[in-house]
Formats: sequence, C-alpha cells, structure tokens
Amino acid sequence: MSYVDLAPSARELQDVRYLFTDIDDTLTTEGKLLPQTFEALWDLSRAGIAVVPVTGGSAGWCEHIVRAWPVAAVIGESGAYCVTRRDGDVVFDFWEDGVLQGERQRRHLQAIKALITQKSRPFRIAHDQVFRLADVAIDIQGHDPHEVEDLASSIRAMGGTVAISSIHINTWIGDYNKRSMSERVLTGLFGVDPTETPTVTAFVGDSRNDAPMFGFIRNSFGVNNIIPVLPHLQFAPKWVSSQPAGLGFADIARSILHAVGEVSQ
Repeated sequence: MSYVDLAPSARELQDVRYLFTDIDDTLTTEGKLLPQTFEALWDLSRAGIAVVPVTGGSAGWCEHIVRAWPVAAVIGESGAYCVTRRDGDVVFDFWEDGVLQGERQRRHLQAIKALITQKSRPFRIAHDQVFRLADVAIDIQGHDPHEVEDLASSIRAMGGTVAISSIHINTWIGDYNKRSMSERVLTGLFGVDPTETPTVTAFVGDSRNDAPMFGFIRNSFGVNNIIPVLPHLQFAPKWVSSQPAGLGFADIARSILHAVGEVSQ
C-alpha cells in the first residue's frame, strides 16, 4: 500500500461502508479485469462494504456487472440510471422517465453522427452504442487532445452535456452526472443521511469525467494513471496510488480493509 505524496490514515477510512469506483482504467487494466482486482472486490464485499461501480459504460455492460460481480449496484451511462438486483431481477431506475431519456438519445445520436462526419479526422461512434439507453459514446483513442476538446466544445454548443473519460466522449441531453446519481443512490437506495456521507463513503477514479465524484466524496482516490490529467481537473483526488489501474484499485482496497479492521496488520 503505497501512495504518491500523502497516504490516508486508518482513522480517515475506518468508517467507510460504501465504495464508489470508476471502471475503465480504474478497475480494468488495458481492458482486462486482473485477478487481484476481482479478488479485492470480493474482499470488500465480504467485509460488508457496498461497492458501486460508477461508469460511462453501456446498459449491456451494467447488466452483466450487477449479475456477475460482487457489487451492490451499478450507476451507468454517466448517471443516466442505477442498476440493481431485486428478488433475482435486474432493475433499471432512470434519472428521469426511461422513455423520455431514450427519445432524447435517439435525436442526439443523429445530431452527433452528422457532427463527427464534418471533422477533418472523423471520430467513430463507440462499438457498444447499440447497448446504450440514454447517452452517446464516441471513441477518442488515437485522437489528439486538441481534437477531442474541439469536438467536446462543438457538442456543448449543440446543448449536449459532455464527460470525457480515458476512452470516450460521453454525451447526453439531461441534467445529471455521476455525482448527482450517486447522491440519489446513497440517500434513496442505502438510506444514508447526507451528514454522514463524508465519513462512510470513498471513491476511486482515473480520468477527467471523475472530477465531480472527487469533489463530492471526501475520501477520494486516484489510481496512478490519473497523474497526466490532474492539471485538467476541477476537483482532484485527495490521495493517488503509486500503482496504476486495477493494481492501484487493489492497493486502495487493502488500505480501506486495513482501516475497517478486516485485514490483519
């Protein structure tokens, strides 16, 4: 358990009961879920810590995760909905009416397709767009950061909300994000008093679209691959692991588990 600069104390983490986490390049390492990372998720679950992935990932991805991983819920498509298991069924609770959000997505997708074809180096709609219910995802890997910023600005000018991850521009029509849905999940699903949020929650992330969560959750962590984007964040993590991606998450999980007394020193 090693950190860049500051390290968390056991006292700061001893009351954590809800761990929110990004997925791509935070839980995954080069697109894969390492055994150490998956074991860390199980260790957290066995210790009574509710893990909630908060992702820009698609509904198809979220359905798999809530069925197969040891998580309490999944927040998908940057806050468009929360996915849970209830009496064996997978349930999607949308930020607004699901039909309304779907209709907005259909119109927005057509506008985005028209926009990206105008660029000198056209972007591609993400391959998993067909599995999305509320947002539009655009692949950005291989594009210069200035090209990504230019496209993001054009989308905002159209009235779209934009979040930039390590792999996608995610864009949607609606007044929500990772933070707002996480707040709703804490109070509505878990029954957490907002005054307790600073002590009972933690968050792990790696990219620019995690900034709202870094600003919301006091016990916030970045995995090491966040370092290049730190200057671009409105809100930065309090602590940064010396390990990248899934190995960093596993290290952070061990810190939390030590603090809550579930792992022997």
